[in-house]
Amino acid sequence: MGEFADSYLGRLRAAVGTQLLLVPGVRIVLENAAGEVLLDLRADNNLWALPGGACEPGEAAMSSIAREVLEEAGVTLEDATPFGFASDPHWELNNYPNGDTSQNFCLMFTSTSFSGSPRPVDGEAKEYLWCAPEKLPAQMVPHHRRSVEAWLRWKEGGGFQLI
Repeated sequence: MGEFADSYLGRLRAAVGTQLLLVPGVRIVLENAAGEVLLDLRADNNLWALPGGACEPGEAAMSSIAREVLEEAGVTLEDATPFGFASDPHWELNNYPNGDTSQNFCLMFTSTSFSGSPRPVDGEAKEYLWCAPEKLPAQMVPHHRRSVEAWLRWKEGGGFQLI
C-alpha cells in the first residue's frame, strides 16, 4: 500500500490530529499443520503480534485481511473464517508515543488455508515466528494475546467470541 501518510488512516490522522479515532480493522490467527500460530515482531514497538490492520474505504473485511497478510508477510490467504469481534476499550484502546489515540473495532479471523512462507515485506514486521498458542512470548501486544485466547475458546466450541 505504501507509506502510512498515503493510507486512509494516515490522511484522516492528518485532518483530525491526535484525537481519538474509532478504527475498523481485522486481525488473523494463522495456524500451521503443527497447530502453531503465526506472530510478527512489530517494528514500531518491538512486541509480538498477529497479522492484521485497518480496513481501507471500499474494502470488505475479507479483502482487508487478505491484503494485510499479503502486504505484511508475503503470504496469500486462500480462505478465512471469522471467529470473533474485539472492541472492549479497556483492551482495544491504543495510545501511541506521538500522542495519537485510537480504539479498534476488529473482526478476528482464523485460517489454515494459505500459501507462502512468512517474511517481512512492508517494514511493519521485523521477523516472523510460528509459536505454540500455549507458549506465547511474554513481550506480546496484550489485546493480540487476548485474541489468541479467544480463538482457543472458539476452537473448543465456545462459539463466536465477543471480547
